[in-house]
Amino acid sequence: MARPLVAIVGRPNVGKSLLFNRLAGRRLSIVEDTPGVTRDRLYADCEWNGRKFDIVDTGGIEPTADSEILLFMREQAQIAIDAADVIVLVTEIGTGVTAADREVANMLLRSKKPVVLCVNKMDSTGLPDPGFYEFYSLGLGDPIQLSAMHGHGTGDLLDRCVELFPPAEEGEEDDERIHVAVIGKPNVGKSSLINLILGEKRVIVADQAGTTRDAVDTPFENEFGKYVFIDTAGIRRRSKVDDRIEKFSVMRAQLAIERADVCLIMIDSRDGVTEQDTKIAGLAHEAGKASIIVANKWDLVEKDGKTMDKMRREIYRDLAFMTYAPVLFISALTGQRTQRIFELVNFVNGQSSMRITTGMLNDVLADAQARQQPPTDKGRRLKIYYMTQTGIKPPCFVIFCNSRELFHFSYQRYIENQIRSVFGLEGTPVRIVIRQKGDRE
Repeated sequence: MARPLVAIVGRPNVGKSLLFNRLAGRRLSIVEDTPGVTRDRLYADCEWNGRKFDIVDTGGIEPTADSEILLFMREQAQIAIDAADVIVLVTEIGTGVTAADREVANMLLRSKKPVVLCVNKMDSTGLPDPGFYEFYSLGLGDPIQLSAMHGHGTGDLLDRCVELFPPAEEGEEDDERIHVAVIGKPNVGKSSLINLILGEKRVIVADQAGTTRDAVDTPFENEFGKYVFIDTAGIRRRSKVDDRIEKFSVMRAQLAIERADVCLIMIDSRDGVTEQDTKIAGLAHEAGKASIIVANKWDLVEKDGKTMDKMRREIYRDLAFMTYAPVLFISALTGQRTQRIFELVNFVNGQSSMRITTGMLNDVLADAQARQQPPTDKGRRLKIYYMTQTGIKPPCFVIFCNSRELFHFSYQRYIENQIRSVFGLEGTPVRIVIRQKGDRE
């Protein structure tokens, strides 16, 4: 059984994202005093009184929305409401009960789901503002006085939510899931791919850069395993990032890479690898993440029998630091080869988690030295004593030697290539640390 889901809903700018961040215990959702900043659904893990559950933040519901983006936001909120076990309706004391609040409350009453009503921005302690009692008119039971800014009332809110959860069942906890970050420059089809995989309009898709602002977590399960897909805002060149909210989005994308087990680096097949693609791939490489290069819009490329091999060579030429990453040519529009993504995600995640015994490593090391002698400098020869693995994700190896200075970078690369030739380690960077005699831990 899946963990209970709590959806946080309400009209724009009542403090939903601030409450979401407060309950999540970290700043996941962008908070800005501008309506419409949160557009997609954002998920986070939460725990209260020993009960684990998920919370989801939604874009503000505008019942009479007429713009395309506002209609998308309302649709996203409705999907979250349909999936939720408990709904938290956030209102605010400053405006009192508005017509939009009544519309949203009626929508929730029609859903037949348990609803917890909160009146936010009640930052003062003591007797409640007289306007607080007006919220009883929404017909959703006793409202909870809340200050998302200071944390007042969040305990009462969580108590009420846990009371309304379905009974806990054994096996409710999720098994380990692979976190997959979908990264790339704007408009390469990241959101389209996630919508295709999930079979629903999970992420807003519009033909304008900057539609996705938050890093959006989506749990997903199929015959290949359990995953959490993280759709990220397209990363633009810094010179192009002048909007304050979009700067937050770039930071979120970088944090998404840090949280991921596997990165899908999406490029546009028609453009090949651009300078910006190289920088984005470099972020995943430097973070030590297992990666797959996904060339999207393959259906729009004119092809002959050699086009795919030619483009793969060009990709590896332009991403010379990432030749370990497999390349997959797909079309998020038609679904071409998209099922292969799951097999590759499982494969590269397994490769980045591989552990190799010290004995096997040193057999490879001895063979490598027999094939190519360690370098010398001014009569001194590099002596390599032994090698051991110290970590995974990415695989990290420590080599002990007599002199770090003699261990030239080219010989490190040679040793890495020998390890890869024997053990594979496809799709994952490899870290090699050189230590010389006398080094402290």
